[in-house]
Amino acid sequence: MTTSTSTDPILFEVDAATGVATLTLNRPERYNAFNLQMITQWREALTRVEREPEIRALIVTGAGKAFCAGGDMDELEAFATMTSHERKSFLWDNVHQIALLLERIDCPVIAAINGTARGAGLDMALMCDLRVMDASVVVAETYVDVGLMPGDGGAWYLPRLVGTAKALELLWTGDPIDAQTALAIGLVNKVAPAGKALEEARVLATRIAAKATHALRFAKRSVYQNMSGAASLRSHLDAVSSHMSILEDMPAFRDKVEAFRQRAKKK
Repeated sequence: MTTSTSTDPILFEVDAATGVATLTLNRPERYNAFNLQMITQWREALTRVEREPEIRALIVTGAGKAFCAGGDMDELEAFATMTSHERKSFLWDNVHQIALLLERIDCPVIAAINGTARGAGLDMALMCDLRVMDASVVVAETYVDVGLMPGDGGAWYLPRLVGTAKALELLWTGDPIDAQTALAIGLVNKVAPAGKALEEARVLATRIAAKATHALRFAKRSVYQNMSGAASLRSHLDAVSSHMSILEDMPAFRDKVEAFRQRAKKK
């Protein structure tokens, strides 16, 4: 089994016996909110998965109490000094590459939603092929609460999983979704007992990884190539990066970031 340094924002290990790799978002003190360093290492790990055929399945999970809280608000504050074009380019060059890599990788990818996943953090789980969710966890599409819309593919993935009307409801309200509701609407594939999401995901990943490798990969590629939809993921990401860049100039978002910064100062 190969491992990463425990202080890295991304931990990556491969179980040679099963061919199952585990990618762990490792900023537990920040609820695994992603920053540029995490995204960079995430891309590097996914590139390795793409290049190493002995990796037969991949699990994505979070360290500590969260799966992913979305983008790190401290780094988002720096967006205020960027132009709209610079913000669009930042999304495309970094976060969007995670989505595109996950679409391109033919091996099965399973999200083990071990803790809260909100906004972009939930969208990171939606990028995976399958999702196993801890029974005690609540997730939400919280962009609307800070005056934003999904900027990393959430509005592309969500309706494909839960249908148009339900997706719009979740995006417009930001309402929390518990595990049983997530299962009922098709947001996740399985609900695991509390504290067992990663364990259940490993059972599923090991079972899948034991199947014929090429059959798995060709089936995945065929499904995604034949999905109906008005926009490709690439064109969707191009459009939403423009929308997000504009929204980040608006008071509804900037006021929320400033309020977060002031709360952080008082701690």
